[in-house]
Amino acid sequence: MRFTYLSALAALTIAAPAFAGTFHADVHGGWDHVSVSGYSKSGVAYGIAAGYDVDLGSKAFVGIEGSADDSSTKACASDVLVFGDRACVKAGRDLSVVGRIGYKLSDMHKIYALAGYANGRVKATYDDGTTSGSIASNGDGLRLGAGLQLGLGSHLYGKLEYRYTNYQSDFSRHQVLAGFGVAF
Repeated sequence: MRFTYLSALAALTIAAPAFAGTFHADVHGGWDHVSVSGYSKSGVAYGIAAGYDVDLGSKAFVGIEGSADDSSTKACASDVLVFGDRACVKAGRDLSVVGRIGYKLSDMHKIYALAGYANGRVKATYDDGTTSGSIASNGDGLRLGAGLQLGLGSHLYGKLEYRYTNYQSDFSRHQVLAGFGVAF
């Protein structure tokens, strides 16, 4: 059994150059439009992402990327149950792992599509002056998107990306983001 593991490790080590790819990391921000149970509100999303792309020939590539984002998107209402109360709903952190598939327009520019898993948080608060409380809920969902990555030098890039995420329980979001990153 030990020989089998060592053989597999040796085969991966020898084949590793064939799967050599590019690691990338970026910061991004932009428009965030959240819909919950028919109510929607826009705000600003901001976060970080990191991933790894592997070339499939001279023009195509595939990769994986993880991101962690937050949002300023928040909606509040007063006099909901009693005069003077306040209820708010806020979009919170958003985590995702997606696969990317794309095409190299040149040595420095790429277009890509993405699909994968996302987990978003929504937090509701209520305060009527004597009683206050909050509740948070996470939603699991499918993220789809597309983007353009533009080389800005030997290792720097800018990106424009659209993402749509459909979480459970009538919770979804649209995002248009711009970012700045490094690839090596």
